[in-house]
Amino acid sequence: MSEVLIVGGGIMGLWAALMAGRAGIETRLLERKGIGAGASGGLLGALMPHMPDRWNAKKQFQFDALVSLEGEIARLEGETGLSAGYRRSGRIMPLGRQHLRDIALGHQQDAERHWVAGDQRYHWHVRDADTDGWPAANAAPFGLVQDTLAARVAPRRLLATLRAALDAFPHVQIEEGADVLSIDPQHARLALFDGREVAFGHCILAAGVASFPLVDRLAERPQAASGGPVKGQAALLRADIDPAAPIIFTDGLYIVPHEDGLVAVGSTSENRFAEPFSTDAQLDALIERAVALTPLLRDAPVIERWAGLRPKATGREPMVGRHPEYERLSVLTGGFKVSFGLAHVLAGFVIDEIAGRRTAELPQSFRCETHIAALQ
Repeated sequence: MSEVLIVGGGIMGLWAALMAGRAGIETRLLERKGIGAGASGGLLGALMPHMPDRWNAKKQFQFDALVSLEGEIARLEGETGLSAGYRRSGRIMPLGRQHLRDIALGHQQDAERHWVAGDQRYHWHVRDADTDGWPAANAAPFGLVQDTLAARVAPRRLLATLRAALDAFPHVQIEEGADVLSIDPQHARLALFDGREVAFGHCILAAGVASFPLVDRLAERPQAASGGPVKGQAALLRADIDPAAPIIFTDGLYIVPHEDGLVAVGSTSENRFAEPFSTDAQLDALIERAVALTPLLRDAPVIERWAGLRPKATGREPMVGRHPEYERLSVLTGGFKVSFGLAHVLAGFVIDEIAGRRTAELPQSFRCETHIAALQ
């Protein structure tokens, strides 16, 4: 029996396994396919902050997480000798109307007040569109915003770095191809599709969209689903773009320069879909928008098209922490678009809670008990 059993080998599960490993906890991670086979194995890797206006505890929590991630990744890279493809490259947002520039100027002042971490300040600059084609000047007739807080990571490289870091812990085991059928937290065991039963001291559900039905089956009379999938499509292009260039974001379109001459474009957000893992004309339209926004991508070949299902909790916030009805069960899912920026902090919260240590303050809307109560 493992002291902690983690279900799911994506970004949430791997960070949880790493935090447990560092804490000296006997840990076993089960992944139904392969590490990063779900939404975590995508292409985009954009780490976007909330707008700096109307500041609240949730925005502060995300800000602190994005700032601390840089140090966490530096530590990982130092331990493993691998690169996670991280860079605080910032973000550009073209301004297409005068009133948007006026609003952005107000946000510039908001960022000066709120985007502060110790002696480090992050900025939200409003300026004219002198961009050398990134994006095209005609795409930003009223200038643009350039912030210095946004960052990016190469999702698959980060997963590989986390996986390599786990090799340092003999008390952490990873088993791929282990698909969970059901969980019985009252008796501290779960069943696999291959007929095996696995006992645990404490279980963490970090299986992305597959976590929701496992949680919902525990309710005697489920009133609603705790969450569900949102399909996303993205593409990887090969282009001679400076990897230090900022991310471009506008109207749901992300253009993310990566190392090795790669640029990611995405992503759709589809609540209804017939084919969860196939790409279609919606991705074609995104690529066309990206080329129109920056002609530097005009002749860039598409080298990969990707589609996957991102976990979105019904409460729209990540679903984190101990289940209110089962002492031996915790949930770590529902990050949707913010998982890569928050996973290290959320996983640390869950492991600290299990270990009985003082935990970081977690927004109430993130807590598993809040989500479960809203479904009754």
